[in-house]
Amino acid sequence: MLYKQNTNHQKHWIYLQAVFVVAVAVSLNHAMASGQNYVQHPESMTTMQEYTVESMPSYGPAIQSHAAASEQTKLYCGVDQQSGSAYGKDPSWHNQWKIPFESYGAGEYIGPARTPHVPAYRLRVDDQIEFVFQITRHNLGKGYVLSSGDVIRITSPVDEKLNEASRELGLTILPDNTVSLDLIGTVVAGGKTIEAFKAELDSLYSRFYDTKPNIVVSGLRTGTKLRDFLDSVDARAGSGGQARQVTVSPDGTIRLPLAGTVGVVGLSLDELEREINMRYAQQLGGLHVTPILTNRAPRFIYVAGEVTQPGRFELSAPTSAMQAIALAGGWNNGGNLRQIVVFRRDKDWRLMAIKLDLAAGLFGRKPIPSDEIWLRDSDIILIPKAPILRLADAVELYFSRTLYGIFPSELGSFDAQSIGGVQN
Repeated sequence: MLYKQNTNHQKHWIYLQAVFVVAVAVSLNHAMASGQNYVQHPESMTTMQEYTVESMPSYGPAIQSHAAASEQTKLYCGVDQQSGSAYGKDPSWHNQWKIPFESYGAGEYIGPARTPHVPAYRLRVDDQIEFVFQITRHNLGKGYVLSSGDVIRITSPVDEKLNEASRELGLTILPDNTVSLDLIGTVVAGGKTIEAFKAELDSLYSRFYDTKPNIVVSGLRTGTKLRDFLDSVDARAGSGGQARQVTVSPDGTIRLPLAGTVGVVGLSLDELEREINMRYAQQLGGLHVTPILTNRAPRFIYVAGEVTQPGRFELSAPTSAMQAIALAGGWNNGGNLRQIVVFRRDKDWRLMAIKLDLAAGLFGRKPIPSDEIWLRDSDIILIPKAPILRLADAVELYFSRTLYGIFPSELGSFDAQSIGGVQN
């Protein structure tokens, strides 16, 4: 009888302890959810400094000129990367202060005009560039140089017959840069300026006339070399304009008519424009080329390990490690968030790796985790298994797949009697 009373007393005491633990857990959960007794609200701190938009010029939210600052910007108690920086450690929720968290009202989804991703974009393999070709019609500062295909007219006030020979259709400079003329025969014209060719003809024809012939050389159709080039890149029948679209090849080069092979990887668009125009200036006058980046090469990151949807994801904007985990559908229960590994290739293809501790950030305990880094092309983010999950996998592999595969009947009988409680 006494033993039974003691047993009931112990059961009653255990029951009271269980009720107390449940009550404390519920109270703590409610306090954490409501923010009470978890983080002291800055407005309740006696030493809390009052901040306004004017006293924080570093933020400088964009405010319309006809609206007051107080009507556009709302200050919330929160944490930014400047909070607690004086202590040389990551800020915590205890470092809350008033920050301009909402500056645009209903237009908040647009966001501020952030700084550029990079100071200057450098071309890379698989970038697509469109080159627009334009005739400048600027004064080249020197005489026009005749070339094969140009059509010229040769006249003289002394000989009307000479005038009739080229009055109608003119004379076309042949591919060997020559023209055939009365009295003097074949003469080289290509590669000479009009003034130099005129002086040569005056000298040659002076043998047949008593007075100076005063030969006049005029161009009926010039710029043949430039027109031929523009015809080769003409796209007016398609998208319009005179342009050529190229893709940076795996060896980091592009090919353009007359310019040949040009190495472009690592160049900015301004540097490429100078390089291309210098090359064409050596062969063509009166041409300016403008490169336009039409499509960037695709960039990808790879998320593997304990995530819901491992795989490859395209980088269309600046992406951090936590955003990459969100792209993969979040982490699985049992993932080691304190030792996330990021593999990276340097510009010389050297492999590097670091470990990130994002557990406090992903669980909301740390507002500004220092390990929240920016990712770049071809990064691999691996969330390994936690030690307890690796142990569970090892136990399952050893007992379920190894021993059970060797002794299936014995282990099955053992499970039925020892675990299921079945008695013979």
